Amino acid sequence: MQGWQQQLAGVLAVSGWLAVLSIAAIQLRRCWDAEASPKRREWSRKLVHIGTGLVVPMAWAMGIARDIAIPAATLVTLLAALNHRFRVLPAVEDVGRPSYGTVAYGASITLLLWIWWPERPATVAAGVLVMAVGDGLAGLLGPVWISPSWTVFGQRRSLLGTAVMASASTVVLVLLASLAAGPAWPGLVGIAIAATLLEQVGVAGVDNLTVPLGVAWLWQALA
Repeated sequence: MQGWQQQLAGVLAVSGWLAVLSIAAIQLRRCWDAEASPKRREWSRKLVHIGTGLVVPMAWAMGIARDIAIPAATLVTLLAALNHRFRVLPAVEDVGRPSYGTVAYGASITLLLWIWWPERPATVAAGVLVMAVGDGLAGLLGPVWISPSWTVFGQRRSLLGTAVMASASTVVLVLLASLAAGPAWPGLVGIAIAATLLEQVGVAGVDNLTVPLGVAWLWQALA
């Protein structure tokens, strides 16, 4: 498969995956009523958060071109901004606090693609996957079990959630480095620590921008 056929297949695969995520998030939202299950309030949102990150390795594997990837990411970011404003899909946005996280997430992916795609796909993948998997799992598991917690600029952070962020980020980076040229393992651990520190400051969802950009920059600088 070559040329436009490969690009079409890639676009269809990514579009199909995003559609499946949206449907799954809506169904999950219906299963877990927010008022009855406050600890599960963000499960549907985190499902989309984690699943969206997988779009980058999909695009990498299918060789999606720059002139398709960047406009597509820009469109998704604009749709996220509209959804934030009008709550067309509340399962993605209703987090019970002021947050522009979904918009910032889309903007960070768009910026990473603009700077490094397709010459440095591993750099883009590092930034996106650390945010998707590390922050996503931390947000899911952190509230489930009680652990010591603290606040940073009014945002609650827990010992468990922070540990999950650090460990998941390390695993993601090590696996990625095994597939593509990347930093040595001390650098990978350092990047994971930096990502965990950046994630601590999540006012209005700003960590969805700072973590991917910071991780990608460090990956590129240390590779």
